[in-house]
Amino acid sequence: MLLVDFIRDVLGLTATKIGCDTGNCGACTVIFDDDAVKSCMMLAVQADGHRILTVEGLASDGLHPLQKSFNELHALQCGFCTPGFLMAAYDLLTKNPTPTEEEVKKGLIGNICRCTGYVSIVKAVLAASKGGG
Repeated sequence: MLLVDFIRDVLGLTATKIGCDTGNCGACTVIFDDDAVKSCMMLAVQADGHRILTVEGLASDGLHPLQKSFNELHALQCGFCTPGFLMAAYDLLTKNPTPTEEEVKKGLIGNICRCTGYVSIVKAVLAASKGGG
């Protein structure tokens, strides 16, 4: 069983999306220990004993600054890719709390949005890095 299927079907955490099943789109991105991974590329058994953070975990005590900035700066349209972008951005900001615009763009490589373009997404990540959102 793939990790994404375990997260969605067994745990019932359906914010993590299945977009491509080939690791190309990033909609299934989660944090595995301290790194962003595409959960459609891992078996669930590989996660045994590891810490997995899904987008649901970001909002454990109210909305996370990234979630607030994505909302306020309209960094989503249909929302399908948003969980993956949020987790990739979380990974980036955990490792680099004050990234430049170019570092944000590089940190989000591997996540595809088919609706909004990327300008608002990058702005939202930069705003969250500055305490906005």
